[in-house]
Amino acid sequence: MPRRDLDDRLFWLASEKEIRDAATTDAYFLHTKKVLQKNNIDTRVVMEVYARDVPYPDNWGILTGVYEAAKLLEGLPVDVWAFEEGSVFVADRSTAMYEPLMVIEGRYSDFVEYENPLLGLLSSSTSVSTRAAKFRIAAGSKLLLSFGTRRVHPALAPMVERACYIAGFDGVSNVLGAKLLKLEPSGTMPHALVQVLGSQERAWRLFDETIPRGTPRVALVDTFWDEKAESIRAFEVLGPKLWGVRLDTPASRRGDFVKIAEEVRWELDIRGGKRVKVIASGRLDEEAIAKLGPVVDGYGIGTAVAYPPVIDLSAKIVEVSDGKKREFRAKRGGLGGRKAVYRSAGFKDFVALEGSLKKNQASPMLKPLLKNGKLIGDFQSIDGVRSRVMSDLESLRSAIPSLHWR
Repeated sequence: MPRRDLDDRLFWLASEKEIRDAATTDAYFLHTKKVLQKNNIDTRVVMEVYARDVPYPDNWGILTGVYEAAKLLEGLPVDVWAFEEGSVFVADRSTAMYEPLMVIEGRYSDFVEYENPLLGLLSSSTSVSTRAAKFRIAAGSKLLLSFGTRRVHPALAPMVERACYIAGFDGVSNVLGAKLLKLEPSGTMPHALVQVLGSQERAWRLFDETIPRGTPRVALVDTFWDEKAESIRAFEVLGPKLWGVRLDTPASRRGDFVKIAEEVRWELDIRGGKRVKVIASGRLDEEAIAKLGPVVDGYGIGTAVAYPPVIDLSAKIVEVSDGKKREFRAKRGGLGGRKAVYRSAGFKDFVALEGSLKKNQASPMLKPLLKNGKLIGDFQSIDGVRSRVMSDLESLRSAIPSLHWR
């Protein structure tokens, strides 16, 4: 018998119940809980979740994972306020000020062990959705598909696809991710099919004869020959049934990708294939798709969006109370007091001590999410969230978000 590493599961992943029960927390949170419980310390606290900066030249991100965070904390005796799912947030590394994206109030001993999974849910999803939004802006109105889940742990694949779709991607390739989003998965064939059959032409023909008509006929055109030669041949083989060609040559082999795409476009056009779309994929970043924009019709984005730079969210206590007195108590380098965030047109955000402003014409960003553990937030559908994000991204093409605090 082969040796088994685990007694109760096949894969090194947590179940939904283990996540919900905070079994994935760090040990020092459990030590803290024991200290508080053994000494009958039931101090109430206010904790804020925030980002000091983002790993991009600009200063904004797209917050996602709020729904999962709400389901994680549901049933705990806590009150929670948060930015809405899919909200633009501002993070300015030039100032000590930050805007809280979520605020939790309750006895610390009641939720101490949930800080770890809470930050994991929010940071993972927000990192993907923020990078996906950068791609959406760079791609303009061109087709944008998520091809990256083969690079992540399969348990995270639906999260990656959800975050990409909310942030403006038009489609996703992962079958389960698409199913949960109520989408048809995108994609046609890998190089492996062409290699197994030993012929590009046979692969294209068999695909056309086998796959239902609802799936676009996109020919992969860089397996054995030059992209231009295979594109011409694909059009000769499939004729008017050819919806598009996909160029997926690795960076080490493709040379000047823009020129290759131009050659393909020209050769298709002069043969009557002007309606055939050119799709680019393979190690693309925002700069590459901006350069390809005048030539291609869409992009498949893989590792760059599935494994994005991390949005480093933190959770810190800013207030404590013994039931009588409200005390501002932030750690060194932090800012005490529960904060409110207001937004004016153009993503001009203002942070103030909660309750310090009598009148404010701007919109409050922190909305009630949980009241004593009961969900009271109004969650939009995924398509509703996506529509709002797309509108915000259009505004971000001309707006410069800013953070103010006095």
